[in-house]
Amino acid sequence: MFAKVLVANRGAVAARVLRALDALGVPSVAVYSDADADAPYLETAGQAIRIGAAASRESYLDQAALLEAMRRSGADAVHPGYGFLSENADFARSVEQSGLCFIGPSAHWIESMGHKTRARAIAAEHGLPVSRGSQVLGADVAAITRAADEIGYPVLVKPAAGGGGIGMLPARSRAELLPAVERASSMAMRGFANGDVYLERLVERPRHIEFQLLGDRHGHLRHLFERDCSVQRRHQKIIEEAPAPGVDRAAVDALAASVAAVMGRLGYDNIGTVEMLRCEEGSFSFLEMNTRLQVEHGVTEEVTGIDLVIAQMRAAAGESLSAVLPQRIEAKGHAIQARVYAEDPTRFFPSPGPLRVFRPPRQGGVRIETGYREGQTVTPHYDPLLAKVIVHASTRAAAIDRLVEALESFAIEGVKHNIPALLAILRFDPFRQGRVHTGLVAEMLEAASRHRVREGVQTGEL
Repeated sequence: MFAKVLVANRGAVAARVLRALDALGVPSVAVYSDADADAPYLETAGQAIRIGAAASRESYLDQAALLEAMRRSGADAVHPGYGFLSENADFARSVEQSGLCFIGPSAHWIESMGHKTRARAIAAEHGLPVSRGSQVLGADVAAITRAADEIGYPVLVKPAAGGGGIGMLPARSRAELLPAVERASSMAMRGFANGDVYLERLVERPRHIEFQLLGDRHGHLRHLFERDCSVQRRHQKIIEEAPAPGVDRAAVDALAASVAAVMGRLGYDNIGTVEMLRCEEGSFSFLEMNTRLQVEHGVTEEVTGIDLVIAQMRAAAGESLSAVLPQRIEAKGHAIQARVYAEDPTRFFPSPGPLRVFRPPRQGGVRIETGYREGQTVTPHYDPLLAKVIVHASTRAAAIDRLVEALESFAIEGVKHNIPALLAILRFDPFRQGRVHTGLVAEMLEAASRHRVREGVQTGEL
């Protein structure tokens, strides 16, 4: 095991990784920007080091500052969390070349699977189902139009790098295509410093189902079942659950085994998630691979009883999966996670400000992951995630009820938040019936709008 681990992140994931290090008895180092100097998790770390100003590029994205913090602290490993530099191959390679350990897949895998068109090519080459799509688009207008015609409208313009739904734009006709490509490329350049975009066939009302993987440095890899992450706003997940509701269990288990077999043969060597789209008729297609710990990893932990962060670190330290994971992995009960954001509950715009009241629920079967406490200020510099509320119960219906109760008792004042939207989703009949898809939130808002028109209500509330 490592002598000391630096956590190169902030917020809920920093608190989560620090907790795992404490459980392992491994000394920890936290880093912070000026905006996070009063973060509560800093008190749980063995050492805390300032790395720069509030802006991400001057702190959590500053590779030189992080490498210097590792040198100063004597850390021999770094956990990148998720977001920021967690899928940056250059950072992983710099850590490796310094003789230190990057707790995640090797730079080779981050590079190979982090670029979506390359990842699609690898998936297709090894027999995973892949939808129609293009290579990275160039500047030739005729070639762009021809690629869209060959795929068939509607198409989705997507950045080849990055994630989080940034820069994903639909084009339903030739007239919409070039403006969408230009805008998506511009957004990708601003968000990821890489303007490459490509086209995929736009699947209407798909399910987003992903498979959790864990590999080691000895050629072994296993899957830990699936998560359903279909409930999204602006292409970003807000409610995730395991297992996926209302699917053919045998088909999903077979696909999980196939995904694990492919990535195992290829030698994937740490934590990762293969994301798939499921069409309404039940067919699957490869979407992308995230070469890092996922925000929603907690629902997998709740149904399997396996601490994924500890397992990830043990595998990165050189242990074999036979020692890290139980021989038989079972999924028991149902888990659901809701992401609580500081944002307008109908328009989903960030709402920074002071947390005058911040009192998460405290009840059995409810797990809270947060990097905040009452009295802190939510800064506009970072993602506005306040907390993840994770519940586990014997059935999906019981888990939904438990999550509703938990969110109803979550007291937040000083910023707008999305709890009203989360509660509306959890009470929406299609969700309760397991009829989820990526357009569910828009469907719910449209239904609420129709109801307001019928009732003559002129309010913007859900």
